Amino acid sequence: MYKLWRTVIAGMALMVATMGATMGASSTISHAGSVSLQEKLAILKDHYPKLIKQVRGNHLVLSNDAKLVIDDGKKKNHQAKLKNPDIEDTLSQVYPMGRCQVGTPAVNFDPGRIRSDALMRHIFGATKNAARGQMRAVNWFGSKVLATKRHGTDKALEKVRDALGKLPKKFSKFYRKTAGTFNWRVIAGTTRLSVHSFGAAIDINIKYTDYWRWAKGKPGNVPRYKNKIPKEIVDIFERYGFVWGGRWYHFDTMHFEYRPELIAIGRLAEKRGCAT
Repeated sequence: MYKLWRTVIAGMALMVATMGATMGASSTISHAGSVSLQEKLAILKDHYPKLIKQVRGNHLVLSNDAKLVIDDGKKKNHQAKLKNPDIEDTLSQVYPMGRCQVGTPAVNFDPGRIRSDALMRHIFGATKNAARGQMRAVNWFGSKVLATKRHGTDKALEKVRDALGKLPKKFSKFYRKTAGTFNWRVIAGTTRLSVHSFGAAIDINIKYTDYWRWAKGKPGNVPRYKNKIPKEIVDIFERYGFVWGGRWYHFDTMHFEYRPELIAIGRLAEKRGCAT
């Protein structure tokens, strides 16, 4: 009898372990992969070496000796992370690259949409005047758009432009006309600053794009995902460090923003086999 019970218990333990491993694998495929927080912080530091001096304990120490808390220790749902994120929250969802990309994003999977306002202000400019002072006019297929010079954003946008220009002509209708770059404003329906406020985002032709609010979505409840932007265009933006709002559950397919650290983390997750 003892042997029988020992066999049953061992079998149950194996089943629980297998279920846990399966659930973990599912989470890895659709979300964070196998990149630790310390690795993410190291990548963040590497992409902004003039800004982040070191990672010390639970803080990012900046070049001006300011300190940003990495993890505030608060348990948050998705909406709370969006509203008041720390650095850990900002990096909590890994942007999917290559094999890590899936079809329709899972509920509340918004990699890059969770942003520490304090970090963004330190990266690109704390005030409207400070951000405006970093702007440079970039030629965009016959028009001018403003992009920040901070951390090579303007140069990355020029590389995107040049690569887009090499695509077949049929793609040009999607990107030649833009819906704007620099615009110091909050995100619709929130009090959070848009990345457009820093001149680090561009919206492409609104005529061919989709947005979760237009689809009558509500926070945490978007009934249908829609997208018309070709993969060839998205691939080019991502190649040069821009994340795409079409990868989000709360989709915004016109929107691209310069977040090269998130692209690098996503590539590392892909390299480690986050998807099959």
